[in-house]
Amino acid sequence: MLKNYLCALILFTLALKAKADDCSCAINFDFMVKKVKKNYVGFYDKVTPANMKKFDRFTDSLSLVAKVSDKYQCSSLMREWLGFFRDKHMTAGIDATGFSADSIRKFYAADRKVSWSETDFSVYLVSNKKRIDSIEGIWGNTAGGYRVGIIRDDKNRNSFLAFTITADNIYWMPHQIKFEIQKNLGKYQTKHFRTKDHSYAYPMLYKNRDTLDFGIYGKWVKNPDDLPAKSTNIKTADLSPKFKVLDKEGALLSLPSFASLEFIKVMDTLLKQNEQVLKKTKHLIIDLRNNAGGSVLVYEKLIPYIYTSPIHKEGGMVLATKDNIEGGYSNLHPELSDSLQKYFRERLERLKDHQDRLYTIYPVDTLKLPSVEKYPERISVMVNRNTGSAAELFLLEAKQSTKVRLYGENSGGAIDYTEFIKAKMPCSFFVLYYPACKSLRLPEYPLDNIGIAPDVKVPAGISDWIDYVRKN
Repeated sequence: MLKNYLCALILFTLALKAKADDCSCAINFDFMVKKVKKNYVGFYDKVTPANMKKFDRFTDSLSLVAKVSDKYQCSSLMREWLGFFRDKHMTAGIDATGFSADSIRKFYAADRKVSWSETDFSVYLVSNKKRIDSIEGIWGNTAGGYRVGIIRDDKNRNSFLAFTITADNIYWMPHQIKFEIQKNLGKYQTKHFRTKDHSYAYPMLYKNRDTLDFGIYGKWVKNPDDLPAKSTNIKTADLSPKFKVLDKEGALLSLPSFASLEFIKVMDTLLKQNEQVLKKTKHLIIDLRNNAGGSVLVYEKLIPYIYTSPIHKEGGMVLATKDNIEGGYSNLHPELSDSLQKYFRERLERLKDHQDRLYTIYPVDTLKLPSVEKYPERISVMVNRNTGSAAELFLLEAKQSTKVRLYGENSGGAIDYTEFIKAKMPCSFFVLYYPACKSLRLPEYPLDNIGIAPDVKVPAGISDWIDYVRKN
C-alpha cells in the first residue's frame, strides 16, 4: 500500500513539474492571449466592436500556427500577435536570465543542426572550389565572436544554410543553423535570421561581394581570419546619471536611463554635489537620448531647476487585477528610504482596496513651487526616437517651462500605457511584458507611436549634437 502511494506521489510530482514547465508553443501562446485579454490596461481601447472580428480571426490564425511551431519559433509568433496592439511596452520571448549555462544549452539543444565539422567543411570547399556558389564559404560577423559556414542545402539547391562553427557556446553551439539565404534569379535574400534567443527575424539582406549586411542584425564578411575575437569581459554600460562642466557658462547632465530605482539616490547625490555649479550655470544641456524610461521618481529632484510656472502633471489609472497587483505593485523596495517605502506601501493598499477595477491611482495634479531658480537660465534637452516612457513624461513636464527647448527628433512614443508587468509563463524560459497603467490624456491626446516633437530639429548628418545645441 505504502509502495503504491509513493509511486503515485512521484508520478503526481513529475506531472506537476512537467505542467509547470511546459514549453510547447501552443500552451504558451494560449496562456499569453488569456493573460493579455484579462490584464492589459489598453485591451479594450485597441480591440473595439469595429475590429473585433478582425482581431479574432488574427488570433485564431496564429493559434493554429502555434500548434505546429516549436519553442524556438514561438517567441517570434508571440511578438507578432502582440504587434496588433502597437504598444512598445508589450513584448514576449525567451529570457534566460538566472539560468545556468548548462540549462541554457540544454534548452536549445534540440534546435536544427547540420553534421559538418569545420575540418570537413574546409575540405569540401577546397575539393569543390570550381563548382560551389560564391556565397559558400566561412563567414564571420564584424562584431566578432561568431563564425559560420554557408553551404548549399541538399534538399533545396536555391537555399543556403549558415551553420555555426564558433559561437558563444551557451546560446549558440557549433552545427546549429544561424540563418538561411535564398537565391532567386542570381539575387540573394534572407529566408530567416536567428537572433540570440533563436527566435526568427526577417531582415533585408544586402550582399556586396564578400560582405553580407543584415542591417541591425550585423554585417558578415567572408574568410574572416583578420576579425577581432569577441571579448569575454565586456562590461555593462553605466546607465547612471552623470554631470560634466563644459565651460564657464555650460554644463551637461546625461540621463541615459531611469530604469533603476537606485538612480534616485544617485541623482540626489549628483545634484547636491553640483548645487553651486548649477546655481551659476547659464546653459544646462540634458541628454535624454536613448533613455527608454523607468521610474519618474528618478528625476523629481531635478524639477526645481527647470520650473518657471505651475506644471500640469498628467494622471494615470491602473487596471487593478490580482495579476497586476502581484506582478507589478507588491514589491515594497526595502532597499529604499523609509519615505519611499511608505509611498509604495500606500499605493499597494489602495490598489488592493480597488481590486478588479480601473482605478485612478495618479490623479491629475498641478505642481506649484514657492520660487523660481535664476539659474540655469537656459535648458536644452536632447531627444531621439529611442527616448521613451518615463523619459517622455519628463519631457511633458519640462517643456512647460519657459527655460526649456527640446532638440533632436520626435521621441519614441511609448507613453500612453506604462508601468509594465513581467508575467511568468508555463515555460520558465518564456516571459511576457505588458503595461497596467493608462494615461488620463486618453483618448483625446494619444502620443504612442507619434512621440513628442522637438522645438529644434537637429539636421541629419550632425554627429556632435552637444556642439550643435551649444551653438543654436
